[in-house]
Amino acid sequence: MKITQVISHVLQYDLDEELGYSQQYYFKRTTHLVEVRTDIGVTGWGECFGGGNIALANKTIVEKVIQPMILGMNPLDREVIWHKAYNLMRDHGQKGMPIQSLSGIDIALWDIAGKVHNLPVYQLLGGAFREEIGVYGYGMMLQRVPDLAHRFELESAAILDKGFKAMKMKIGLGVEKDVRLVEAVRKAIGPDVSLMVDANHAYTTREAIPLGRELERLGVAWFEEPVAPEDLQGYRELCEALDVNIAGGEGEFTVWGFRDLIKNRCVDILQPEVCGLGGITHYQKVIALAQAHFVPVVNHVWGSAVAVATNMHLLAALPDFPGAAHPVQPMLEYDTTPNRFREELLVDSLEINEQVKRNDGVVALPKGPGLGIEPNRDFIKKYAVGG
Repeated sequence: MKITQVISHVLQYDLDEELGYSQQYYFKRTTHLVEVRTDIGVTGWGECFGGGNIALANKTIVEKVIQPMILGMNPLDREVIWHKAYNLMRDHGQKGMPIQSLSGIDIALWDIAGKVHNLPVYQLLGGAFREEIGVYGYGMMLQRVPDLAHRFELESAAILDKGFKAMKMKIGLGVEKDVRLVEAVRKAIGPDVSLMVDANHAYTTREAIPLGRELERLGVAWFEEPVAPEDLQGYRELCEALDVNIAGGEGEFTVWGFRDLIKNRCVDILQPEVCGLGGITHYQKVIALAQAHFVPVVNHVWGSAVAVATNMHLLAALPDFPGAAHPVQPMLEYDTTPNRFREELLVDSLEINEQVKRNDGVVALPKGPGLGIEPNRDFIKKYAVGG
């Protein structure tokens, strides 16, 4: 069996209203799918992290840089393919877009392997530790509206009504404004619902410490990406200064990038992004390193239904932490803002929202071979951009 073609599909559409986080606002929804074809007719699907023009740049890397390196190779040789591509790119991109691009290809190779062996990916990874996965609702993105706190009150109540037992909101507007936003949401959902906040590296350590103390007062479960991903010392200082859990890692790449983050206990909760860090092949190495240092893992999930399905397999195969009498179960992050690439991309929908509402906040595992999904090619054609 040989790889015959690697195709990059960048999909995009205009949002009805802008969404934002601490660093920017955007008006378009973008996703980047990768399709790997073989000479026996088996096709694998993956996804690359990175939206907007980042996705268009990654499309070039996928098709013009990595594809020529791996054409004719056996798609089951995932480790060999990963190292060949990385070694040929390492002088030009040990992090960032080259690794995001390699991630999408690697995920597609795991999908192919599952289809060839007629097994779901979680069985290739060693089996499922659980038959269902808890889901938390991610929403409350920043918007330039007159009363954002009131908007967040309404949205948080709606997320709760959909059946989610935990939720996450954006912050990053400044300490005082952030506190008012979190207070409004906490009042709307009550004291017993788990609430997480994501600053998208809006702050310095000096700014994040007093904000973190306010988040502790409001019963926040974790403070995500408080400072820049490169500021490992800042992360460590926050872990030492605050009782609220510090979460991060979505902006890190490869097991070498995660090494010091994990070894130095810079986060209380690790958030690897499989579509960005190097795919499933390096995600597994990162998980092994995290387990060796007893760092809990809650995957970062952002993108289309392909990314969601991929993470469902990874979370199914993630051992209980810490493996004691009362282990903490992993959760699936699910974007509750309108997203056609999550709800309409697949021939057969994952029906995450429907399952959450019906099953008290949990979803069942995909059961088909590989990732257990099939993107709708007519849908892809309709939303494709970038040639």
